[in-house]
Amino acid sequence: MGAADVVPGVSGGTMALILGIYVRLINAIRSFDAKWLTAIFRLDAKTIFGRPDFVFLIPLLGGIGIALFFFTRVVSLPGLIESDPVPVYALFTGLITGSVCVLLYQVRDGLLKGFIFILLGAVGGYLVFNLVPVNTPETSWFVFLCGAIAITAMILPGLSGSFILLILKKYSYIFHAIGHLQFSILLPFVLGIICGLALFSRILGWLLRKYYKNTILFICGLLTGSLSVVWPFQQRNYQILNGKKQLLSVDPYIPSVFSQEIIVAVVLMVTGIMVVVWINYHSENGS
Repeated sequence: MGAADVVPGVSGGTMALILGIYVRLINAIRSFDAKWLTAIFRLDAKTIFGRPDFVFLIPLLGGIGIALFFFTRVVSLPGLIESDPVPVYALFTGLITGSVCVLLYQVRDGLLKGFIFILLGAVGGYLVFNLVPVNTPETSWFVFLCGAIAITAMILPGLSGSFILLILKKYSYIFHAIGHLQFSILLPFVLGIICGLALFSRILGWLLRKYYKNTILFICGLLTGSLSVVWPFQQRNYQILNGKKQLLSVDPYIPSVFSQEIIVAVVLMVTGIMVVVWINYHSENGS
């Protein structure tokens, strides 16, 4: 999830869905509620440490944190995407396509009736991912807002928090701060993340409880819409901002000449689909 969150166009929520931990993730986030806060004031250690799913959250957050640091300082994943975009995005395309297929199979009984939700999700995802970046300030209140909006996208499959930051012109700004531990920037950003999680996880949890099938169909639409960004064959247009290269827009295309690059891309797409199907099969069979 941490590696996915570094990549514009790939959602950490999508990776959680692929790995079969998405519902548990939402429930774990929702456990930090008023009852938990009350337990803190009452010094009720049993509720403080027993109510949240720390057994799940601690290793998950540790893995995300290590991945964020590793892929911004040790191995620059955004840089790898710039140098070898076709194989990287081909794998992501396969993973997302596999996720859509698995989810649609799970709710196949109401597929035709809920097609409108797939369409709404696909249109919404496409519009979000094709927004043109705008100029934005670097003040603390706006960094806080970026954190709240980005985390909402990160936990919603199909929407990329990194791409939201790119749209808000804060991608390099935030990830540079993460890599160099600039706490004056990270503090308002983290506070925004906390507030965004507290609000959106409850909304999403309620939707999954009350309208599970339609919510899943909408998520499938978002994932489908995100394919316009992670499609491996694209003309990517960059701009230099404050001495750093940033993605400005993408123009997907279908290759007209058969090449080894196409073979590699197809193999990685199929591999991505098979990985998702394999993970889903073993998660359903408890192995």
